[in-house]
Amino acid sequence: MVSTEYERRIAARFATFDQDGNGYIDREDFSGAAKKLLAEFDTTARSDRGQALYIGAEAFWQGMAGIADRDGDQRITREEFVNGAVKRLRDNPDRFADIARPFLHAALAVADSDQDGAMTVDETARVLKVLGVPDDIATTAAGALDADADGRITEPEIVTAFARYFTVPE
Repeated sequence: MVSTEYERRIAARFATFDQDGNGYIDREDFSGAAKKLLAEFDTTARSDRGQALYIGAEAFWQGMAGIADRDGDQRITREEFVNGAVKRLRDNPDRFADIARPFLHAALAVADSDQDGAMTVDETARVLKVLGVPDDIATTAAGALDADADGRITEPEIVTAFARYFTVPE
């Protein structure tokens, strides 16, 4: 893959995390994403699922900061993201899955309306849209996440796809 294509893909991944668009990733981006998901799925922050989502968001932030925040200022710049997170996670995609799993697990529990342990394609598209994925891409991506075409998207399918998306090969 040519370097410019790689850089474009990295910029898209960075923008996904930079929820407020201020040019860096910080704790507020993760807690803001949790807050938006709770609002979308009419779940209170004080509920067990709400608390689990905030705890998962904090764990995800801590994992990302530990990998990428090289200067310790509690912000991940685009440069830190590219040079820290992306390169380190590309070398160890399981590490990315490990740091993302608590958040993804909790997001699934919030979005899973019938609490059967899986989201529908529509619920998954709603999650993606809340996280800033454009509508048309969210719908297509949600359908693609249903790897076994059973209409249900499970945690292993989500974690695998999420890790694959963010561990960008050069």
